[in-house]
Amino acid sequence: MIEKSRLNLTKSYENKGLRFTDFILPIIIIVVAAFYAFYVLNFPMDKMVKNFVTPKLITTSLKTHLFLIIVSSSFAILTAVPLGIILTRPLFRKFSGLVVGFINICQTIPSFAVIAIFVSILGIGSRTAIFALWIYSLLPILNNTIAGINGLDPAIIDSSRGMGMTKMRTLFKIEIPLALPVIMAGIRTAVVINVATAVIAAYVGGGGLGDIIIAGKNINRWQVLVLGAGYSTLIALMFDHILGVIERIMLEN
Repeated sequence: MIEKSRLNLTKSYENKGLRFTDFILPIIIIVVAAFYAFYVLNFPMDKMVKNFVTPKLITTSLKTHLFLIIVSSSFAILTAVPLGIILTRPLFRKFSGLVVGFINICQTIPSFAVIAIFVSILGIGSRTAIFALWIYSLLPILNNTIAGINGLDPAIIDSSRGMGMTKMRTLFKIEIPLALPVIMAGIRTAVVINVATAVIAAYVGGGGLGDIIIAGKNINRWQVLVLGAGYSTLIALMFDHILGVIERIMLEN
């Protein structure tokens, strides 16, 4: 019995952190992306595709798209999570509906309208695209942060207070860890939405895979269109998988 318990403890310890299976999907995504790029570069359907699609175009568009997603998502996380925590405190809870309602209204504005409004202020380029993506990322993270913390059993909070824990210690040791799965679900949703919405950056000179998608549609070449749209899909799968692994590791620790 003792040996069996030790074996179970050893297995649970070994399963913490990164696992071999965590690398399977990223490897598949990288292989698929590399194979399709190789196919388009070496077997273009005509001279127009051959002249347009180059290794530099693919790498530049991919880097720019990733930059837009990472920066806008990071700003959204740094904004929405602390704001959601503040709105769950008793002193500010009465403002929760007002703030969420305002952000919800901003979310209903079409992305192109947001760009049209702020392009005259922020100018043409990545800044306007990042601002629009930031707005569209706020609501899922904010809603899930508030729901995750407010959905905890009050008895758990009362028990921690009864053990002599301060409000801040209860927040960081009890409330946030227990609400983490719900918060991470909001972050994963926001990032996946960001990957797709980042295509609009091309309309304001922000670059990214939107340039390839728009070009593929304009020249009516399916190879180019699938290249941009397919890479966007693969990036969304990659980010969702990576965030899922991060969530599991955080919960294990």
